[in-house]
Amino acid sequence: MEYNKEIKNRLRRIEGQIKGVLSMMEQGKDCKSVVAQLSAARNAIDRAIAVIVSTNLENCLRESMEKGEKTEHLVKEAVELLVKSR
Repeated sequence: MEYNKEIKNRLRRIEGQIKGVLSMMEQGKDCKSVVAQLSAARNAIDRAIAVIVSTNLENCLRESMEKGEKTEHLVKEAVELLVKSR
């Protein structure tokens, strides 16, 4: 799978969020603020996972349908990936 620019940009923003959390810790920010930022980063990671899995599923479905193959296993695998990521 080729990861597109959108996905890479999402991950760069997440990287920035994590660096921001480290900076907050170094500045001695309060626990509530740090946890809020970590929670935002976790949510962003969850969204990135969903985008990656859905994009991959779309590509795999397209390829399988072009070849006349069954696709049920692809959907099941995508759901399992999402469940495991939680």
